[in-house]
Amino acid sequence: MKKLLQRIRGAIGIGLTWAAGWAPIGAVTGWITASLLHFPMGTVITNYAVTFGVLGFVGGTIFSTVLSLAEGRRSFDQLSLPRFAAWGAVGGLVLGGLSAAVGLLGAGLTIQGAVMAGAAALLGAGSAAGMLVIARAAQGQALPRGDVARGRLTGDARGLLGNAE
Repeated sequence: MKKLLQRIRGAIGIGLTWAAGWAPIGAVTGWITASLLHFPMGTVITNYAVTFGVLGFVGGTIFSTVLSLAEGRRSFDQLSLPRFAAWGAVGGLVLGGLSAAVGLLGAGLTIQGAVMAGAAALLGAGSAAGMLVIARAAQGQALPRGDVARGRLTGDARGLLGNAE
């Protein structure tokens, strides 16, 4: 029971973190929309920020569930940034697919729904990657650095990924 409560608390924390990151994106999107369509600025910005914040919270909890199911036995420091971002994209894609399927924002199963799902996947991947970077920085860990152009990892990075030679 204690482990379940910890997972629920973690899912809520991740959801709140994503909501805090998505709400400003919604505000900027609302500002652009209101400017282009000459709608009332304050109302549109607020509505977009709240909508994106709520979607961010739901997306974060979905990501937390997906991550728990897929990588339940691993801690954050055992996951690579690309893998973490991929799980974030999956969580965002699930959110976008559910949003389109239930007709949220009038999208439905259309091109607009597919765009919403793709945008949610990109936001999910970015949110997951950003969250991992922040979590590692808070723990004082550096991200593994490698020679990206040559596809080589440094000795420290190989050790973190279990490929020490």
